[in-house]
Amino acid sequence: MQVAFAYRGRSGVVQTNVGLAVALAPNLRRDRVSFVGTLKQPLRFREAMSALHDVVISDLRFKPKDKTAYEQWKKEEAARESAIRSEAVKLKRTELEKERGRPMPAGLERKYQRCRQRYWDARTKYGNMLYREDPELWRLLMPCDPVITVSPDVLFFECFSADESSYGCLNVEREAFENETDVALGTTNVDYSWRLYEHFQTIRSYRETRFSIDPSGFEVQTSADEGAYREEKIDLPQSWLRGFSSLQSAMSLPMRRVPVSREGVYSLVAFLKRHKAKTSPRAVRFELTPGAPVKIILEPWNKEIVLHDTPYSGAKREVIRTWGRDRLRVLGRLLPLLDGCDVYLLGTGLPSFWVAKMGEMKLTLGLSGWTANDWTSGGSAIDQLAPPAAPSNDVMRAVADAFKQTPTWTLDALAAKTRTSAPVISAGLNKLALLGQVIHDLPHGVYRWRQVMPVTLSAEVIGPENEETLAARELTGWKCRVTSDKTDAKGQRHVVGVVEGRSSSEVTLDADDRIVAGKCGCSYFYTGGLRKGPCRHLQALRNKALGFGDQGGTLENWFKRITNS
Repeated sequence: MQVAFAYRGRSGVVQTNVGLAVALAPNLRRDRVSFVGTLKQPLRFREAMSALHDVVISDLRFKPKDKTAYEQWKKEEAARESAIRSEAVKLKRTELEKERGRPMPAGLERKYQRCRQRYWDARTKYGNMLYREDPELWRLLMPCDPVITVSPDVLFFECFSADESSYGCLNVEREAFENETDVALGTTNVDYSWRLYEHFQTIRSYRETRFSIDPSGFEVQTSADEGAYREEKIDLPQSWLRGFSSLQSAMSLPMRRVPVSREGVYSLVAFLKRHKAKTSPRAVRFELTPGAPVKIILEPWNKEIVLHDTPYSGAKREVIRTWGRDRLRVLGRLLPLLDGCDVYLLGTGLPSFWVAKMGEMKLTLGLSGWTANDWTSGGSAIDQLAPPAAPSNDVMRAVADAFKQTPTWTLDALAAKTRTSAPVISAGLNKLALLGQVIHDLPHGVYRWRQVMPVTLSAEVIGPENEETLAARELTGWKCRVTSDKTDAKGQRHVVGVVEGRSSSEVTLDADDRIVAGKCGCSYFYTGGLRKGPCRHLQALRNKALGFGDQGGTLENWFKRITNS
């Protein structure tokens, strides 16, 4: 998807007669959004924005060994063969001229997809090289600038990490500003460069800091000042859009809230910084017992952090494991300003959201189930969150009309307004979040209307849901039966069962509950194995073993499962 960004000048922090001024350049391609105000607590804003920047640049994907010498040898080989290649190009051009005017050959679409995949592989490789060698240039080529939304009661900044696994949202209440002027509500992208991050570090508490989303950028004729006008066209990869939307849709669902004190966050971050796990499992395990202190256990060391001052208020006893914990180091910078955290959990292997509370500012850190997520192959447990049935068009229309009247709603109030049950409304909000129209403001417990892109996203743009995952969700109930479930000495779980009346299928889960091997007699597995993702039968068997979808495929049962009610 190609998105155009146009900025008048660049964002920056400049010295004025009374102090510093943080001026953000908004995207001129979107509706007018502006805000001017003086920060009451500039240090909190500096640290929170710096933590948000750390989320944007975080990339914890596996980094292969440096092959610079090998690439140099390949370059020399390419130079030696340049004459042969040049001649081959001339011959091919002659052949293509002879083909002019002929009908489109069969298989052209498949060839196009192969070439497209090769392009994205090369682009990813180039981006990884820039990340190592030239981080400033790499930051300028980031897929998308952060999104800022000005609401009647809050301002919030949103971003997505480079490895497409972490989401950050800085929520700043309007009470954090004074002397507000030129307020225009809405959502826009802002120019956020590496240099702006360095400028943020100059903010101090002893001088006034004025914050502005430059309103003058919308009042000029952009063609009149060409030197200050900058336009960018960015081709967003489908995986970026799919990952961002999937994490947003997960965020829109009801979750279990677990309070974590500042001391608990410190113990967690400090231990992870000093220790590196060499074996699986590498989970953060939450042991939740109603009325008892919350226990956080770090595997594989079984390091226990007991939160005596934060008893769990849930209704049922649960053990929930989450992964990708190295990304929590982002919270380390916020510890001096932290009042505490609220952790929102969906379930084992599913996304988790850490809300760092700093007075009138709150940073939401959303973590996907694993650091390396495949958002399209169905290998991640996040795919099991989607509702089993889509709400009707009438319900979607009623929800949209309600948001047009009032941009902020709670789940219960929206259900009462539309006279629809909470499970159906929750499914509708989930769909709107997937399309980038709605955000769940976890710190305030409300849903807000927010369009993340200048154009309305569609299922075709984001990418259709994996057919095998969709089919697996329908097979998890009575059509799937587990006949054997054993764990070997290495901690791998071997599940054998019968799915859809077929002969025995077998799936192997590692200590982190991910599919690492399998065996099935279907044609999908026979032709591709696990290269294109697990087939519907292996996914259904995994879902059955992990307890997904045992209650049936209705919206009511889906809502009960995610709320643990």
